[in-house]
Amino acid sequence: MRQPAARAERADAADPSETAGSATHHVPVLIVGGSLVGLSTSLFLGRLGVRHTLVERHSGTSIHPRGRGNNVRTMELFRVAGTEPDIHRAAETLAGNHGILQTPTLVGDAGEWLFREIDPGGGLARFSPTGWCLCSQNDLEPVLLRHAGRLGGDLRYSTEMLSFEEDPDGVTALVKSRETGEHTRIRAEYLVAADGPRSPVREQLGIGQSGPGELFHNVSVTFRSRRLADVVGDRRFIVCYLTSPGADGALLPVDNREHWVFHAPWHPEQGETLEEFTDERCADHIRRAVGDLDLDVEITGRAPWHAAQRVARSYRSGRVFLAGDSAHEMSPTGAFGSNTGIQDAHNLAWKLAAVLGGWAGDGLLESYDAERRPVAEATSARAAARSAEHSHPGFAPPPGTGGGGPQRGILNVALGYRYPHGAVLGADTAAPVVPEKLGLSGEPGTRAPHLWVRHQDERRSTLDLYEKSLVLLSDAEEGPDWHRAALRLAEELSLPLVSHRFGALDDVAGLVAEDGADWAERHGTTRAGAVLVRPDGFVAWRSAGAPQEGAEPTLRHVLTTVLDLR
Repeated sequence: MRQPAARAERADAADPSETAGSATHHVPVLIVGGSLVGLSTSLFLGRLGVRHTLVERHSGTSIHPRGRGNNVRTMELFRVAGTEPDIHRAAETLAGNHGILQTPTLVGDAGEWLFREIDPGGGLARFSPTGWCLCSQNDLEPVLLRHAGRLGGDLRYSTEMLSFEEDPDGVTALVKSRETGEHTRIRAEYLVAADGPRSPVREQLGIGQSGPGELFHNVSVTFRSRRLADVVGDRRFIVCYLTSPGADGALLPVDNREHWVFHAPWHPEQGETLEEFTDERCADHIRRAVGDLDLDVEITGRAPWHAAQRVARSYRSGRVFLAGDSAHEMSPTGAFGSNTGIQDAHNLAWKLAAVLGGWAGDGLLESYDAERRPVAEATSARAAARSAEHSHPGFAPPPGTGGGGPQRGILNVALGYRYPHGAVLGADTAAPVVPEKLGLSGEPGTRAPHLWVRHQDERRSTLDLYEKSLVLLSDAEEGPDWHRAALRLAEELSLPLVSHRFGALDDVAGLVAEDGADWAERHGTTRAGAVLVRPDGFVAWRSAGAPQEGAEPTLRHVLTTVLDLR
């Protein structure tokens, strides 16, 4: 892996008339885009042993402190992928920051906390072995880069895809090194486009978008101020919305000492240009927003950004898949966009691994769109409502829109989303994608319940069991022999299927739930039943009890249907 430098601005596009060398690089998966979602795709594929190449036109990872909120579901994925400890180390600077403050200025005691703690009272521990983590994109991407590289990812920065052609058997892409000018043809069975909101891949495929479009515009201003920490005091917020008329904006700490980010509203629809955001204007705006006209402010950078609500009308075209911002755009309030994109990558990775490994049919890949697109549509609407709730600078929602109070329905969006359709059997197809209340009780199409167990003298969450195989959960003492059926079918169908039995303390497949917890009750079944969990931790199917036709025929039908095995 070539170690990249800091991300640079895009150079002029390469001349497509230049020809590539005679050699063609062959790889199962080509990833276009090396930001959070592209790197996460590489990480997840690497964990599953899928060879792949990633190309990114920039020279390195992000240098901008943005996209900092990693929600609990994302951290569960990083936990299982082995990156969670390194992410927490990278996030140490902001580990003590919690809550969102809304106030006219930071001088005095005016204002209110929209919420003080992400997880007040520690109630999240009932549902997950981990929690939220505040780690900025410029700190997170290098962690993902290192882990993806160690897993054998072929990560090519300063490399731009010039064109691609698809045929029934794969995709052929022409890429150019922006360092040497060398052209290379890459032949892949599948292409994953994580190439941003103005995705050239999506445009070439002619995939349209739904949604209201642009919501608002901001200019992100990075600056230094040594005295601002004294003004902030002990208010360790994630973000502070400053609401003084004519001086509104969002203030975010970078190191809680002297480095900060300020999001100032920008109105291009009123003829306002970026050139008007001079250092003097930005510094004056920040001083008035903070409420200290003598505050030391040194502007170090500016970058425009656009909040939009759009979702691609399809996530798949033949052998090409969209993920992250190429598939969906949403308001940044709540950090839903990056988390949704990382979860796209996780959903797609195991399905690509299954099809490439020969243990699933193409119908499994069809389920990527069926599962992930409705989640993006529901989540993007929630993100826009949250921007209205927080009165995000520059956002004027249409009358009658918005939410019902701070932090309404956050955990059910982040963790409780479900797949009514897709690679599941027995899901409630009439159920909303985002439930009103968080349950996680083992329903097909939902993330499997978290339960602390002892496994081979090790304390683990049940979520730690789900990554590289399908997992069947059953009871060691009651019901039909689900365990034996799973072992026979794993061999017969050549499947990575692992069977775990609750109550078999001395068995290599045995699990013992802590504190006498009833595993069957927590999974919405009986001790005579069974639960099949996918590699991404979602319940594929469950049986309430012993089936009349027997365990093995029942399980064979489930597996062949979910995996599209013909």
